Amino acid sequence: MGPTGAVAAAGRAEERHAVADASGLALLAVCAAWALVTSALGGGRPDGVLLAVLAVAAGYAGGRIAGALLPVAAPCAGALAGVVLAVAGPHPAAGPAPLGPVGATAALLCLSAGAVCCAAWAAPAPALRLCLRLAALGVVGVAALLGSAAGLVGCAVIVLCSLAAAPGGHRAAGLAGCALAAVLVGAASWAVADDALPRAVTAPLEDRLGAHRVEVWRDAEDLAAAHPAFGVGPGRFGDASPAVTHGVPADGKPHSALLQQAAEQGVVGVALLAAAFAWLLFALWHSPRSTQVVLTAGAALTAVAALAALGNALSATSVTAGAALLAGIATARPLEDGTGRRGAPVP
Repeated sequence: MGPTGAVAAAGRAEERHAVADASGLALLAVCAAWALVTSALGGGRPDGVLLAVLAVAAGYAGGRIAGALLPVAAPCAGALAGVVLAVAGPHPAAGPAPLGPVGATAALLCLSAGAVCCAAWAAPAPALRLCLRLAALGVVGVAALLGSAAGLVGCAVIVLCSLAAAPGGHRAAGLAGCALAAVLVGAASWAVADDALPRAVTAPLEDRLGAHRVEVWRDAEDLAAAHPAFGVGPGRFGDASPAVTHGVPADGKPHSALLQQAAEQGVVGVALLAAAFAWLLFALWHSPRSTQVVLTAGAALTAVAALAALGNALSATSVTAGAALLAGIATARPLEDGTGRRGAPVP
Protein backbone atom coordinates (compact mmCIF):
# COMPACT_ATOMS: atom_id res chain seq x y z
CA MET A 1 0.00 0.00 0.00
CA GLY A 2 1.44 3.37 -1.06
CA PRO A 3 1.50 6.56 1.02
CA THR A 4 -1.77 7.77 -0.49
CA GLY A 5 -3.49 4.49 0.26
CA ALA A 6 -2.16 4.46 3.82
CA VAL A 7 -3.49 7.97 4.42
CA ALA A 8 -6.87 7.01 2.99
CA ALA A 9 -7.02 3.88 5.17
CA ALA A 10 -6.11 5.94 8.24
CA GLY A 11 -8.86 8.40 7.38
CA ARG A 12 -11.45 5.64 7.05
CA ALA A 13 -10.36 4.12 10.35
CA GLU A 14 -10.66 7.52 12.04
CA GLU A 15 -14.13 7.98 10.57
CA ARG A 16 -15.28 4.55 11.82
CA HIS A 17 -13.86 5.35 15.25
CA ALA A 18 -15.84 8.61 15.32
CA VAL A 19 -19.03 6.80 14.29
CA ALA A 20 -18.58 4.35 17.16
CA ASP A 21 -18.17 7.23 19.63
CA ALA A 22 -21.22 9.10 18.31
CA SER A 23 -23.41 6.00 18.36
CA GLY A 24 -22.36 5.26 21.95
CA LEU A 25 -23.23 8.77 23.06
CA ALA A 26 -26.64 8.55 21.40
CA LEU A 27 -27.30 5.15 22.95
CA LEU A 28 -26.52 6.39 26.46
CA ALA A 29 -28.86 9.32 25.94
CA VAL A 30 -31.65 6.97 24.84
CA CYS A 31 -31.06 4.72 27.88
CA ALA A 32 -31.41 7.70 30.21
CA ALA A 33 -34.48 8.97 28.39
CA TRP A 34 -36.21 5.57 28.46
CA ALA A 35 -35.56 5.23 32.18
CA LEU A 36 -37.29 8.58 32.72
CA VAL A 37 -40.21 7.55 30.50
CA THR A 38 -40.80 4.23 32.26
CA SER A 39 -40.38 5.92 35.62
CA ALA A 40 -43.03 8.49 34.75
CA LEU A 41 -45.44 5.79 33.58
CA GLY A 42 -44.79 3.26 36.33
CA GLY A 43 -43.86 5.51 39.24
CA GLY A 44 -40.36 4.04 39.54
CA ARG A 45 -37.03 5.44 40.68
CA PRO A 46 -34.72 6.13 37.71
CA ASP A 47 -31.75 7.28 39.80
CA GLY A 48 -30.03 3.87 39.64
CA VAL A 49 -30.19 3.76 35.85
CA LEU A 50 -29.08 7.37 35.52
CA LEU A 51 -26.13 6.71 37.84
CA ALA A 52 -25.16 3.70 35.73
CA VAL A 53 -25.33 5.79 32.54
CA LEU A 54 -23.17 8.47 34.17
CA ALA A 55 -20.67 5.82 35.35
CA VAL A 56 -20.40 4.36 31.84
CA ALA A 57 -19.89 7.77 30.25
CA ALA A 58 -17.30 8.86 32.82
CA GLY A 59 -15.47 5.53 32.78
CA TYR A 60 -15.30 5.36 29.00
CA ALA A 61 -14.08 8.94 28.65
CA GLY A 62 -11.53 8.43 31.42
CA GLY A 63 -10.33 5.24 29.79
CA ARG A 64 -9.88 6.92 26.44
CA ILE A 65 -7.77 9.67 27.98
CA ALA A 66 -5.74 7.39 30.25
CA GLY A 67 -5.24 4.81 27.50
CA ALA A 68 -3.94 7.45 25.12
CA LEU A 69 -1.48 8.89 27.62
CA LEU A 70 -0.44 5.72 29.49
CA PRO A 71 -1.34 2.60 27.50
CA VAL A 72 0.56 0.32 29.91
CA ALA A 73 0.36 2.10 33.26
CA ALA A 74 -3.35 2.98 33.02
CA PRO A 75 -4.67 -0.60 32.78
CA CYS A 76 -2.20 -1.68 35.48
CA ALA A 77 -3.51 1.00 37.84
CA GLY A 78 -7.10 0.03 37.03
CA ALA A 79 -6.34 -3.64 37.67
CA LEU A 80 -4.76 -2.85 41.03
CA ALA A 81 -7.80 -0.81 42.05
CA GLY A 82 -10.10 -3.62 40.97
CA VAL A 83 -8.22 -6.21 43.03
CA VAL A 84 -8.24 -3.95 46.09
CA LEU A 85 -12.00 -3.40 45.78
CA ALA A 86 -12.57 -7.13 45.30
CA VAL A 87 -10.52 -8.03 48.37
CA ALA A 88 -12.28 -5.37 50.45
CA GLY A 89 -15.76 -6.47 49.32
CA PRO A 90 -17.96 -9.32 50.60
CA HIS A 91 -16.72 -12.81 49.81
CA PRO A 92 -18.85 -15.77 48.71
CA ALA A 93 -19.51 -18.62 51.06
CA ALA A 94 -19.17 -22.26 50.15
CA GLY A 95 -22.09 -24.04 48.51
CA PRO A 96 -24.72 -22.57 46.17
CA ALA A 97 -24.12 -19.04 44.94
CA PRO A 98 -25.80 -16.78 47.53
CA LEU A 99 -27.86 -13.72 46.81
CA GLY A 100 -26.04 -10.48 47.44
CA PRO A 101 -23.21 -8.37 46.00
CA VAL A 102 -20.68 -11.20 45.65
CA GLY A 103 -21.10 -11.14 41.86
CA ALA A 104 -19.35 -7.77 41.91
CA THR A 105 -16.27 -9.44 43.40
CA ALA A 106 -16.03 -11.88 40.49
CA ALA A 107 -16.68 -9.09 37.95
CA LEU A 108 -13.99 -6.85 39.42
CA LEU A 109 -11.47 -9.69 39.32
CA CYS A 110 -12.36 -10.45 35.69
CA LEU A 111 -11.91 -6.80 34.75
CA SER A 112 -8.58 -6.73 36.61
CA ALA A 113 -7.32 -9.84 34.81
CA GLY A 114 -8.38 -8.37 31.46
CA ALA A 115 -6.71 -5.04 32.21
CA VAL A 116 -3.40 -6.66 33.16
CA CYS A 117 -3.45 -8.80 30.01
CA CYS A 118 -4.15 -5.70 27.90
CA ALA A 119 -1.20 -3.97 29.55
CA ALA A 120 0.99 -6.99 28.79
CA TRP A 121 0.17 -6.81 25.08
CA ALA A 122 0.85 -3.06 25.08
CA ALA A 123 4.18 -3.37 26.91
CA PRO A 124 7.18 -2.69 24.63
CA ALA A 125 9.73 -4.83 26.52
CA PRO A 126 9.49 -8.64 26.60
CA ALA A 127 10.59 -8.74 30.25
CA LEU A 128 7.83 -6.35 31.27
CA ARG A 129 5.34 -8.31 29.22
CA LEU A 130 6.29 -11.50 31.07
CA CYS A 131 5.96 -9.79 34.47
CA LEU A 132 2.49 -8.54 33.60
CA ARG A 133 1.36 -11.97 32.48
CA LEU A 134 2.56 -13.36 35.78
CA ALA A 135 0.54 -10.61 37.47
CA ALA A 136 -2.51 -11.78 35.54
CA LEU A 137 -1.96 -15.26 36.94
CA GLY A 138 -1.73 -13.60 40.34
CA VAL A 139 -5.26 -12.22 39.84
CA VAL A 140 -6.42 -15.79 39.16
CA GLY A 141 -4.78 -16.78 42.44
CA VAL A 142 -6.56 -13.97 44.29
CA ALA A 143 -9.88 -15.24 42.97
CA ALA A 144 -9.04 -18.70 44.31
CA LEU A 145 -8.02 -17.32 47.70
CA LEU A 146 -11.26 -15.33 47.98
CA GLY A 147 -13.31 -18.43 47.21
CA SER A 148 -14.91 -16.87 44.13
CA ALA A 149 -15.54 -19.82 41.82
CA ALA A 150 -17.05 -17.59 39.13
CA GLY A 151 -14.12 -15.18 39.41
CA LEU A 152 -11.62 -18.03 39.20
CA VAL A 153 -13.18 -19.50 36.08
CA GLY A 154 -13.69 -16.10 34.47
CA CYS A 155 -10.14 -14.89 35.11
CA ALA A 156 -8.64 -18.17 33.89
CA VAL A 157 -10.67 -18.04 30.66
CA ILE A 158 -9.69 -14.40 30.08
CA VAL A 159 -5.97 -15.17 30.53
CA LEU A 160 -6.22 -18.15 28.16
CA CYS A 161 -8.12 -16.11 25.56
CA SER A 162 -5.51 -13.36 25.79
CA LEU A 163 -2.64 -15.81 25.30
CA ALA A 164 -4.47 -17.39 22.36
CA ALA A 165 -5.01 -14.05 20.61
CA ALA A 166 -2.72 -14.22 17.60
CA PRO A 167 -1.07 -11.15 16.06
CA GLY A 168 -3.01 -10.19 12.98
CA GLY A 169 -5.88 -12.47 13.96
CA HIS A 170 -9.46 -11.92 12.88
CA ARG A 171 -10.89 -9.61 15.50
CA ALA A 172 -14.35 -9.70 13.93
CA ALA A 173 -14.56 -13.48 14.43
CA GLY A 174 -13.31 -13.20 18.00
CA LEU A 175 -15.78 -10.47 18.90
CA ALA A 176 -18.58 -12.44 17.23
CA GLY A 177 -17.67 -15.32 19.53
CA CYS A 178 -17.91 -12.95 22.52
CA ALA A 179 -21.38 -11.85 21.40
CA LEU A 180 -22.49 -15.45 20.94
CA ALA A 181 -21.26 -16.43 24.41
CA ALA A 182 -23.14 -13.53 26.02
CA VAL A 183 -26.33 -14.42 24.12
CA LEU A 184 -26.11 -18.05 25.19
CA VAL A 185 -25.70 -17.19 28.87
CA GLY A 186 -28.57 -14.69 28.71
CA ALA A 187 -30.79 -17.19 26.93
CA ALA A 188 -29.96 -19.85 29.52
CA SER A 189 -30.91 -17.57 32.42
CA TRP A 190 -34.20 -16.68 30.73
CA ALA A 191 -34.92 -20.34 30.01
CA VAL A 192 -34.39 -21.21 33.67
CA ALA A 193 -36.69 -18.35 34.70
CA ASP A 194 -39.34 -19.51 32.23
CA ASP A 195 -38.90 -23.15 33.28
CA ALA A 196 -38.48 -23.96 29.60
CA LEU A 197 -35.71 -26.54 30.00
CA PRO A 198 -36.10 -30.22 30.94
CA ARG A 199 -36.03 -30.87 34.66
CA ALA A 200 -32.88 -32.95 34.30
CA VAL A 201 -31.13 -29.81 33.06
CA THR A 202 -32.67 -27.21 35.37
CA ALA A 203 -32.29 -29.20 38.61
CA PRO A 204 -28.46 -29.02 38.71
CA LEU A 205 -28.59 -25.35 37.68
CA GLU A 206 -31.08 -24.53 40.42
CA ASP A 207 -28.96 -26.35 42.98
CA ARG A 208 -25.94 -24.27 41.99
CA LEU A 209 -27.76 -20.96 41.61
CA GLY A 210 -29.89 -21.42 44.72
CA ALA A 211 -33.64 -21.67 45.09
CA HIS A 212 -34.01 -18.00 46.12
CA ARG A 213 -32.33 -16.76 42.97
CA VAL A 214 -34.47 -18.91 40.70
CA GLU A 215 -37.59 -17.78 42.57
CA VAL A 216 -36.91 -14.08 41.99
CA TRP A 217 -35.94 -14.83 38.37
CA ARG A 218 -39.35 -16.38 37.82
CA ASP A 219 -41.03 -13.41 39.42
CA ALA A 220 -39.12 -11.14 37.04
CA GLU A 221 -40.18 -13.23 34.05
CA ASP A 222 -43.80 -13.11 35.18
CA LEU A 223 -43.65 -9.33 35.59
CA ALA A 224 -42.08 -8.98 32.15
CA ALA A 225 -44.88 -11.06 30.63
CA ALA A 226 -47.53 -9.00 32.44
CA HIS A 227 -45.97 -5.61 31.54
CA PRO A 228 -44.12 -6.19 28.25
CA ALA A 229 -44.19 -2.63 26.95
CA PHE A 230 -42.96 -0.44 29.81
CA GLY A 231 -42.33 -2.81 32.72
CA VAL A 232 -43.26 -1.95 36.29
CA GLY A 233 -40.84 0.98 36.45
CA PRO A 234 -37.14 1.31 37.32
CA GLY A 235 -36.34 0.20 40.85
CA ARG A 236 -39.82 -1.22 41.49
CA PHE A 237 -39.10 -4.93 41.20
CA GLY A 238 -38.88 -5.29 44.98
CA ASP A 239 -42.33 -3.72 45.37
CA ALA A 240 -43.94 -5.89 42.68
CA SER A 241 -42.24 -9.24 43.26
CA PRO A 242 -44.25 -11.69 45.41
CA ALA A 243 -41.05 -13.50 46.41
CA VAL A 244 -39.43 -10.33 47.74
CA THR A 245 -42.55 -9.14 49.53
CA HIS A 246 -42.83 -12.55 51.21
CA GLY A 247 -39.35 -12.38 52.67
CA VAL A 248 -36.92 -13.79 50.09
CA PRO A 249 -33.61 -11.96 50.81
CA ALA A 250 -33.06 -10.49 47.35
CA ASP A 251 -32.43 -6.80 48.29
CA GLY A 252 -35.23 -5.78 45.96
CA LYS A 253 -33.48 -6.97 42.76
CA PRO A 254 -33.89 -10.09 40.60
CA HIS A 255 -30.11 -10.62 40.40
CA SER A 256 -30.02 -10.76 36.63
CA ALA A 257 -29.49 -7.60 34.58
CA LEU A 258 -31.44 -9.09 31.67
CA LEU A 259 -34.46 -10.07 33.74
CA GLN A 260 -34.34 -6.84 35.73
CA GLN A 261 -34.49 -4.80 32.54
CA ALA A 262 -37.36 -6.92 31.24
CA ALA A 263 -39.35 -6.61 34.46
CA GLU A 264 -38.70 -2.92 35.12
CA GLN A 265 -38.34 -1.38 31.63
CA GLY A 266 -40.01 -3.84 29.30
CA VAL A 267 -38.86 -5.13 25.96
CA VAL A 268 -37.30 -1.79 25.03
CA GLY A 269 -35.17 -1.93 28.16
CA VAL A 270 -33.91 -5.38 27.16
CA ALA A 271 -33.15 -4.10 23.66
CA LEU A 272 -31.22 -1.14 25.08
CA LEU A 273 -29.19 -3.41 27.38
CA ALA A 274 -28.31 -5.67 24.45
CA ALA A 275 -27.50 -2.64 22.32
CA ALA A 276 -25.14 -1.30 24.98
CA PHE A 277 -23.13 -4.52 24.96
CA ALA A 278 -23.22 -4.64 21.15
CA TRP A 279 -21.94 -1.06 21.07
CA LEU A 280 -18.96 -1.99 23.26
CA LEU A 281 -18.07 -4.80 20.85
CA PHE A 282 -18.61 -2.45 17.88
CA ALA A 283 -16.26 0.11 19.42
CA LEU A 284 -13.66 -2.61 20.03
CA TRP A 285 -14.02 -3.82 16.43
CA HIS A 286 -13.04 -0.37 15.16
CA SER A 287 -10.42 0.26 17.84
CA PRO A 288 -6.99 1.49 16.70
CA ARG A 289 -5.34 -0.80 19.26
CA SER A 290 -3.86 -4.18 18.38
CA THR A 291 -6.08 -7.21 17.86
CA GLN A 292 -4.62 -8.85 20.98
CA VAL A 293 -5.68 -5.92 23.17
CA VAL A 294 -9.11 -5.80 21.54
CA LEU A 295 -9.84 -9.51 21.97
CA THR A 296 -8.54 -9.52 25.55
CA ALA A 297 -10.83 -6.63 26.47
CA GLY A 298 -13.69 -8.32 24.63
CA ALA A 299 -13.21 -11.51 26.64
CA ALA A 300 -13.19 -9.57 29.93
CA LEU A 301 -16.33 -7.61 29.05
CA THR A 302 -18.07 -10.81 27.97
CA ALA A 303 -17.24 -12.39 31.32
CA VAL A 304 -18.78 -9.39 33.07
CA ALA A 305 -21.86 -9.64 30.84
CA ALA A 306 -22.24 -13.32 31.76
CA LEU A 307 -21.91 -12.52 35.47
CA ALA A 308 -24.48 -9.75 35.08
CA ALA A 309 -26.93 -12.16 33.43
CA LEU A 310 -26.57 -14.58 36.36
CA GLY A 311 -26.17 -12.17 39.27
CA ASN A 312 -26.20 -8.64 40.56
CA ALA A 313 -22.81 -7.49 39.28
CA LEU A 314 -23.98 -4.38 37.42
CA SER A 315 -25.67 -3.00 40.53
CA ALA A 316 -22.17 -2.08 41.76
CA THR A 317 -21.09 1.26 40.31
CA SER A 318 -17.46 0.15 40.51
CA VAL A 319 -18.19 -2.68 38.06
CA THR A 320 -20.11 -0.49 35.64
CA ALA A 321 -17.46 2.21 35.65
CA GLY A 322 -14.65 -0.37 35.53
CA ALA A 323 -16.09 -2.10 32.47
CA ALA A 324 -16.42 1.23 30.68
CA LEU A 325 -12.89 2.19 31.76
CA LEU A 326 -11.46 -1.00 30.28
CA ALA A 327 -13.42 -0.47 27.06
CA GLY A 328 -12.12 3.11 26.86
CA ILE A 329 -8.51 2.00 27.36
CA ALA A 330 -8.89 -0.71 24.73
CA THR A 331 -10.29 1.75 22.17
CA ALA A 332 -7.89 4.63 22.85
CA ARG A 333 -5.17 5.54 20.37
CA PRO A 334 -1.86 5.81 22.27
CA LEU A 335 -0.08 9.08 21.61
CA GLU A 336 3.13 7.13 21.04
CA ASP A 337 3.89 3.53 20.26
CA GLY A 338 6.71 1.50 21.74
CA THR A 339 9.31 3.12 19.44
CA GLY A 340 8.42 6.67 20.40
CA ARG A 341 6.50 7.36 17.20
CA ARG A 342 2.91 8.48 17.18
CA GLY A 343 0.49 5.56 17.07
CA ALA A 344 -1.28 4.79 13.83
CA PRO A 345 -4.80 3.45 13.40
CA VAL A 346 -5.18 -0.29 13.01
CA PRO A 347 -7.62 -1.14 10.18
